[in-house]
Amino acid sequence: MNIRHRITMLVVLSFVAISAIGGYAVFQSRGNASEVKTVTEGIVPSTLASSDLVAQLKDVQLATMNLIAAPDQNIAQQAQEQLTAGKARLQAGLDYQLKHADSATQRGLIQEAHDSLQDYFSSIDDAARFKLAGKNDLANATFYAGVSQYQVNLQQNIQALRVEKSRSTDAATAALNQNLSRTVTTLSGVTLITVLALFTMGILLYRQITRPISRMQHMMSEIATSQDFTRRVPVDQQDEIGKSIIAFNTMIAKIEENSILLKQKTNDIQTMLQNIPQGILTLTEGGLIHHEYSAHLESILETRDIAGRTLPDLVFSDTTLGSDILSQIDAAVGSCIGEDVMNYEFNEHLLVGEIEKRMPDGRVKILDLNWSPITDDADTVVRLILCVRDVTELRKLAAEANEQKRELEIIGEILAVSQDKFHEFIAGAIKFVDENEQLIREHAKHDSETIAQLFRNMHTIKGNARTYGLHNLTNIVHEAEQTYDALRKPNPDIAWDPASLREELAGVRAAIDRYARINEVSLGRKGPGRRGSIERYLMVEKAQIQETLHRLETVNTGNLHELIAARNAVHKILRLLGTEEIEETLAGLLESLPSLADELGKETPLVKIVDNGYVVRNQASGTLKNVFMHLFRNSMDHGLESPDERVALGKPVAGTIRLAMNVVDKQLQLRMSDDGRGLALGRIRERALDKGLIEADAALSDEEIARLIFRPGFSTAAKVTEVSGRGVGMDAVQSFIKREGGQITLRFLDEEVGADFRRFETVVCLPENIAIAVDAGAGSAATAAASVAEAKPAQQNSVAGA
Repeated sequence: MNIRHRITMLVVLSFVAISAIGGYAVFQSRGNASEVKTVTEGIVPSTLASSDLVAQLKDVQLATMNLIAAPDQNIAQQAQEQLTAGKARLQAGLDYQLKHADSATQRGLIQEAHDSLQDYFSSIDDAARFKLAGKNDLANATFYAGVSQYQVNLQQNIQALRVEKSRSTDAATAALNQNLSRTVTTLSGVTLITVLALFTMGILLYRQITRPISRMQHMMSEIATSQDFTRRVPVDQQDEIGKSIIAFNTMIAKIEENSILLKQKTNDIQTMLQNIPQGILTLTEGGLIHHEYSAHLESILETRDIAGRTLPDLVFSDTTLGSDILSQIDAAVGSCIGEDVMNYEFNEHLLVGEIEKRMPDGRVKILDLNWSPITDDADTVVRLILCVRDVTELRKLAAEANEQKRELEIIGEILAVSQDKFHEFIAGAIKFVDENEQLIREHAKHDSETIAQLFRNMHTIKGNARTYGLHNLTNIVHEAEQTYDALRKPNPDIAWDPASLREELAGVRAAIDRYARINEVSLGRKGPGRRGSIERYLMVEKAQIQETLHRLETVNTGNLHELIAARNAVHKILRLLGTEEIEETLAGLLESLPSLADELGKETPLVKIVDNGYVVRNQASGTLKNVFMHLFRNSMDHGLESPDERVALGKPVAGTIRLAMNVVDKQLQLRMSDDGRGLALGRIRERALDKGLIEADAALSDEEIARLIFRPGFSTAAKVTEVSGRGVGMDAVQSFIKREGGQITLRFLDEEVGADFRRFETVVCLPENIAIAVDAGAGSAATAAASVAEAKPAQQNSVAGA
């Protein structure tokens, strides 16, 4: 018989025994319950009620005496009512006793009590009538003659009934107790027999089940403790225990097999830790480093004292990390180990990924740190693993690669600019840097005008660099510009420090020199190129030279008119040496407009240039570029509307910028305008009020308001961008023009006085010798007179800037 059958038999027998005991207990409990119910719900209440009859009878007696002794009719009437109620209660009590009478004696006594009650109350009624009729003597005689006798009889009947009820209750209670005692004795005996039977079967089962299981458990514990997985538990019986032992032996065989594999993998891991070219360690609870770590970690950290130490002591000592960061790392590690992996995900950003560590000999190593959690099946972090790599050489190579990449980018930027334009830009930038350096050396204290000039020069370098797409240089110059911008504020964020300013300026010069060196050394583009200084090159078309030489060779020296014509031709060629068309001067600026338009979210404007037959000398090209670099940028940023606004106003999506050049009143005039919204006079006045340049109640004309844009640091831009908002544009333009002995004015082109926006043109006037008429006729008196006539109406509505 196997264990299952044995246990089943024990369970069945136990169930039968318990069922028998329970059945007998239920049977007996039902009989006893009936007896208990009879006693508690019938006999006992009836006995108690018989005692109440005695009390009720005494109440009736008292009411009768009150009736007989009543001094007046009211009290007698009340006593009569009490007697009526008392009679009803006695009648109900006797009825209840008759209902629960359990013997003939009790029923006989109750019947006698009924008869006595009738006679008793009949006598009381007679006495009451005499009393109510005022016959007190008859009432008293009736009471003492009849009522008292019947009262004694009734009292004796009720007393005998109460005694009989008490005797019946005692007999029922004794019988009930005897039945309960017999039931308890029987149940105890049956239960004891059942327990003895179950105990006997338990002993048998222990010998058959528990002892083999204990022996099996003992041997299993020995195997587990000794870790000797080659041992097996012997199988003595082919029941469930035997099958369990077979299963255990099979499991031990699997464990033995897996143990061999685990040892192999452990050896592999140890071999890996000894040979992997990477530092690996694990952090246990408390932030201590586990004793197992990769051998390469000793080479990286240059120490063998690793196990049991903490990260701040081993890895983060002699680093550039501050105390705040170190405390964050320590808190993050402490909040991860022993907690849910979610804590690691929340705090991972606090674990640094790279450090610079100083070695004992002074060398600095750059170490890359890679963190990972080791979790159990419940996703609880039991350890943190840290991989340490020495990336010092890698970072050096990366820096060299970045430097090479940056040099390639610079080469690309330089090649996108013609040699002569690049040479001219470098020369102009160096000039501005030299001027800034001289200004810094000459001023040991804070000076607003000096700072404004420093800012203008640096802003011009940046603008020209952006124009030619020299982005690397633009970024460096922008930092210096930011410093000047901070200094020119009413309450500067930084102090005037000439040494620091010269150092920063030296960085700008180094960047410019780098561009120049790459241009000359790497690209071999030395000097200004073929369009350089007029002292070395004749900038004139070959066809004109050949035509002039042919005319000189074939001229008839005997013909005065031919000699004069040949002389005039040669004179014209010589006059054009060192000149260029204005469109060619501004070519680099015009080529940069598409990128500027993209930056502003606008369409590239159409630029119309009318030179009226004039060219400009090369010496003025730098000034013209600096001036119109700012003017074109202002026009595109402030003047021309966005595409949506232009469409809403019925204008073409792309704006138009016009530039006309002419010589008027012995001055070169360059008039620039656009088809944008016009000059924002309302915005200019608002900004002037904010800056305290004008009073709120000042009555200024449109011309006076317009002149405010030439103030240093003035700008109507809503925010500072790479294009505008620094208040340097028109201030810088005016400064460049004044250096060349010229002036700048704004001329309104409409009659809408007082409007928020007014159409205008910017007129730049420079010395006449800057311009050369290609055709001598262009400078004739008739042409000059026409130009003067065209300009005179506008002069009545002009705003002088310089």
